[in-house]
Amino acid sequence: MLDWEQVHFDEAVGDVFGYHAVQCGEPGLDALRANRMPHRVHALRALDPLPEHDRPKLRVEQFEEMPFDSQSLDLIVLPHVLEFASDPHQVLREADRVLRPEGRLIMSGFNPGSLWGARQWLLRGVLPPFLPREGQFIGVPRLRDWCKLLSFETERARYGCWRPPCRTQRGLDRTRFMERAGDRWWPICGAVYMVSAIKRVRSMRMVGPAWKRPSRARGVAVASPQRNGLSDDGAG
Repeated sequence: MLDWEQVHFDEAVGDVFGYHAVQCGEPGLDALRANRMPHRVHALRALDPLPEHDRPKLRVEQFEEMPFDSQSLDLIVLPHVLEFASDPHQVLREADRVLRPEGRLIMSGFNPGSLWGARQWLLRGVLPPFLPREGQFIGVPRLRDWCKLLSFETERARYGCWRPPCRTQRGLDRTRFMERAGDRWWPICGAVYMVSAIKRVRSMRMVGPAWKRPSRARGVAVASPQRNGLSDDGAG
């Protein structure tokens, strides 16, 4: 799963330009390695282990409150952040606050409408959970609705990892064929997804002062005498 996400994060961030980019969470993933912005920061929670890359790192208490100025970032990456946040709506609102107009937000998460999601919920209590128990997994349609309430315009989602939840390499090898079949026949049932969104801000139209144009000089009405058809001496 991490290999799939790494490849697709590299593709998603490679052509995003600007000056400041931030990755939140997931120390096992370097989502900004293919990006070329001069300032790239990895924000981590207090208990997250340090990642292996040598870029600047920032410790935060929670992603619902980010220590960045409003409209100061060009790119925010949220790998599996929303589904483990205590208030995912607030995380999105905070991302909307710190992103500049036309800034990009890229998110990944577990798909509840997949074999992994079915294994997590249908066999709950029968088998140990395959995914983290505390995760509140969010489907793509629901995530799109949340973004519409803010100022984000979402693009087409990408799905991956169609194999069933296997814990052994032997099981993964036996179900390898499902990767190509799933991409073709049931793409929205991938175990993980990635959604990219752009912050849209309605532009204002500058209207100049309404200068009064000089009015044209109007002609003055003058009464003119009219003849009534009679002669001056009253003769008919």
